[in-house]
Amino acid sequence: MNNPLASTELWFGLFGGLALFLFGMDIMTKALKRAAGEYLKTALTRLTQNRFVAVSMGAFVTSIIQSSSVTTVILVGFISAGLLSMSQSIAVIMGANIGTTITAQILAFKVTTLALPIVALGFLVSFVAKRDDLRQYGLMLLGLGLVFYGMSVMSGSLQPLGVYGPFVEFMTTMQNPLLAALAGALFTAIVQSSSATAGILIVMAGQGLIGLESAIAIALGANIGTCITAGLAAIGKPREAVRAAGVHILFNVAGVLLWIAFIPQLAEIARAISPTYETLTSAERVASESPRQIANMHLFFNVANTLVFIGFTTQIARFVEWMIPDRLLSESNDMESKFLDKMLLSTPVIALAGARREVVRMGEWVYHMFIDVMPAVIDKDTATLRSIEMKDRAVDGLHREIVGYLAQISNRNLSAEESSELMELIQIANDLEYVADRIAADIVTSARKSHKEGVIVSNQTVEIITEFHRKIALAFDQALKSIADQDIRLANEVRARKQSMAELKRKIALHGVKRLTADAPKRRATYAREIETVEILDGIFKIVRRIAGTQKCEKKSSHPDKI
Repeated sequence: MNNPLASTELWFGLFGGLALFLFGMDIMTKALKRAAGEYLKTALTRLTQNRFVAVSMGAFVTSIIQSSSVTTVILVGFISAGLLSMSQSIAVIMGANIGTTITAQILAFKVTTLALPIVALGFLVSFVAKRDDLRQYGLMLLGLGLVFYGMSVMSGSLQPLGVYGPFVEFMTTMQNPLLAALAGALFTAIVQSSSATAGILIVMAGQGLIGLESAIAIALGANIGTCITAGLAAIGKPREAVRAAGVHILFNVAGVLLWIAFIPQLAEIARAISPTYETLTSAERVASESPRQIANMHLFFNVANTLVFIGFTTQIARFVEWMIPDRLLSESNDMESKFLDKMLLSTPVIALAGARREVVRMGEWVYHMFIDVMPAVIDKDTATLRSIEMKDRAVDGLHREIVGYLAQISNRNLSAEESSELMELIQIANDLEYVADRIAADIVTSARKSHKEGVIVSNQTVEIITEFHRKIALAFDQALKSIADQDIRLANEVRARKQSMAELKRKIALHGVKRLTADAPKRRATYAREIETVEILDGIFKIVRRIAGTQKCEKKSSHPDKI
């Protein structure tokens, strides 16, 4: 008998089919993330404390994007972006393992005959659709069709192995559950898709090339191999993100260790809950029943695993926190970006959420510069003034990082809403950097001139200027909160302060004119510095109002009020 393993047709068919399968999964995942990105963000960031709701959400989201690894990577990105805590993510990760079984359930049906019609329909919709959401749904169908077609190609190429003795003998070694699980883990780690492993198992089972017990052991190993993607995604991320990846690994490894000794029992359960075809011959019956049995076992294992561990999410969180403790950050790392995750660029709506967090974080640094500067000016605290100048340089560096990250997002295929949000964040980042420059350059420079000129400001003047500064600081704080929460009401409150601040500025101006005739040394030089400081503060307030106005412009009107 000719050796089918020496046939280039077999290997080209196997690897070509696998490439089509993985390419289709990639197209489908990207399209679904684009079409459902805003929903994914909203759903995953509004989880309640109910762990069963979180499990359901993880299962649902993963059933949409067809990859527990992708869901975990998104969770790692959410945690990096500060949108989710590690403890919240544990139940979601458990649910993600359930959601990924939908792939095997679909593939267990005889769907390969539908592959090319689905490819044709998906291409047609994506090619002719003018709306972006319809185009993404078309790409999703195209990807799904390629997944089915890849399975069909692999199935055809593997058919000769069913009667090749050496291969049949080799497959008997897969009856060792540890070896089979190791093989499943290694293969899944290489292709980074447990769905691909499940697909190949179903193809092989349909050809009668693998027994149910061996397929179960390989599928168990695939649950470990799929952790590699989340592990790689967590490298260099904040500690909570690393812990989320650790939870994914711990949960899957513990589940496999728990069940690997019960593979015969799992096989019996799979046979009991799956349809049978007693009228078929022995070989035909195995080929017809095995794919559904593998899919059902995959689902049963992950549901049972979740039910076993769902009551221990708090203990799991504490254990992972003990395993991966916090690390102390040096001051030099304080102004490095924390929420700009390149892994999220493929999902712009989530990447923009991280960028918003980073912009707000930059704003908080500028806000504290503003809070600190007036006391330093009044007290002639040169050390604090030098510190503010150093902080301005750090803000400049973070500003460059934010703008660079937003530029990378802009290269993606963005919706109108995403493009609008991106432009809004760029404007806010630029305005915050400008405010930092006004603080570090204008106010600090003016303060140094005052100290050099020996200017003496009266207590009454200090009090009224301090009040002006305090009210601007309050508006600044509210503006940042409105950006963080996208709170239009709060943004409008900031903009409504225009009249009261203008009246306070006039009051300061009148006070300054009266003080010109006061019997005090260096009255003109003092007046010049006082008015200069007030004008700088007023300019900063106008920028703060403009920052708050970005929320109003985006949601309410395309013609913002002039500042």
